[in-house]
Amino acid sequence: MPFNQVKEEFSKEFGIPVHSQRFWWWSKRQNNTYRPTRPLTQQEESYTVGQLKDAAIRMNSSELRLYLEVVQENHLTLASRTKDDILLFFKLYDPEKEELRYVGNLLLKASSKPSDIVPKLNEIAGFQHDEDIELYEEIKFEPNIMCEPVDCDVSFSLNQIADGDILCYQKRCSLDQHRHPNVSSFFEYVHNRQVVHFRLLEKPKQDDFSLELSKRSTYDDVVEKVAQHLGMDDPSKLRLTQHIPHLQQPKHQYIKYRSIDHLSDMLLLRNPNQMSDILYYEILDIPLPELQGLITLRVAFHQATPNEVLFHIIRLPKGSTYSDLIDDLKSKVQLSRSDAELRLFQVNNNKIWKVYLPTEKIDAVHDPNVPLHVEEIPEVEKSAGPRDRLVHVVHFFKDNQHIQYYGVPFFFLIREGEALSDIKVRIQKKFEVPDEQFLKWKFAYVAYNRPDYLQDSDIVLSRFQKNIYGPWEQSLGLEHSDMPTKRANQNRHSFEKPVKIYN
Repeated sequence: MPFNQVKEEFSKEFGIPVHSQRFWWWSKRQNNTYRPTRPLTQQEESYTVGQLKDAAIRMNSSELRLYLEVVQENHLTLASRTKDDILLFFKLYDPEKEELRYVGNLLLKASSKPSDIVPKLNEIAGFQHDEDIELYEEIKFEPNIMCEPVDCDVSFSLNQIADGDILCYQKRCSLDQHRHPNVSSFFEYVHNRQVVHFRLLEKPKQDDFSLELSKRSTYDDVVEKVAQHLGMDDPSKLRLTQHIPHLQQPKHQYIKYRSIDHLSDMLLLRNPNQMSDILYYEILDIPLPELQGLITLRVAFHQATPNEVLFHIIRLPKGSTYSDLIDDLKSKVQLSRSDAELRLFQVNNNKIWKVYLPTEKIDAVHDPNVPLHVEEIPEVEKSAGPRDRLVHVVHFFKDNQHIQYYGVPFFFLIREGEALSDIKVRIQKKFEVPDEQFLKWKFAYVAYNRPDYLQDSDIVLSRFQKNIYGPWEQSLGLEHSDMPTKRANQNRHSFEKPVKIYN
């Protein structure tokens, strides 16, 4: 199709007379912006669309892109263009409304000065004829803002302004008069503004509130804005946690006090071209810098009587041992005996994973995000014989022939030569399970997740061999499905059965 025919089609479709149409090449600049570069020549306008596309390819453009300049209303035809003419585009900024809008284009002389067109720009904007204005050149927006003031007293050519450039202008105003007083500051605001959705860490699935912030906001700026929204006097009592988009959950580790410089870094994902827009927050009872000097432990204390689990949050100085933890915990819980000894252990996947010695340092070996289980050592264990054995007991149920662990495992002393029938009596008493319900329970020797079911007459310790399995790879399994919950997976924001929580 001849390009002249395209102009006829434009005239029919948009009501623009052919003599009022001037098409320009629309090209990519070195700074990756696109601008009109020059009008099509008379010869080029005689080409077919295919020939123009070939010409565009020769100009390193993969597709044919053109800009249509339309005659201004007060002119009968397009102004004839000379070598000194340049086509410029203008935007008007209102700092009071924080609004930037396109107001048109002008064909100007490159040898003229911006001051020469101030009356015309004031007329377009509806300003007083002699209004003092500022001009800025919008150079590029990505990846960084480039917007520079224009010297109104030297020519456009000396300002290095050419065809297709964009000039923004505004009334001159003082810097402290508005939030974004000039074009440059407004561009910075638009480029860096970021709406962040904040979620309470305890409720990680739902947005609590949203704030418009700047990607350049510092750590202090962010927590101060959040504190203002929440009505808090002390922003240092806020703790933030980043978001994992593909898991739709918080990161395991919170943001340490002033450890990240800017909001953009808080939201940045592993892929540098991707950003999250979610942050989680917690309100602390002490300032975060002070808290970071302490070890915070979630402790699940298993009371001897009644059979109940109490959860405590305990803070200790870094370098403390588990003996220090025991001393602190004893002041917070009710023991069955004043001289009761305590045992500390970690549960992983509903199995006993590790037993801690009182002399071990806490921050060296314990993950503070994993609850630490503490229980009284029963008196019966102190009278254990040399051939008696303390075994691990787990709760499980079968799911498609695979066993699933759940509930809280525990230690249990089995006597030498003790039959399963005798052990069952003690287990039933420990959990206070009714006879009818307890009849459904099955007992098994479990090694490497494989149950070997036991009979009442079996001598249980004969199954527990030494130097064959690792210390945590054999246990006494209780198969039943009547526990309060069967969750096998836990995260740091939940516990298996939180009966009571103390801080």
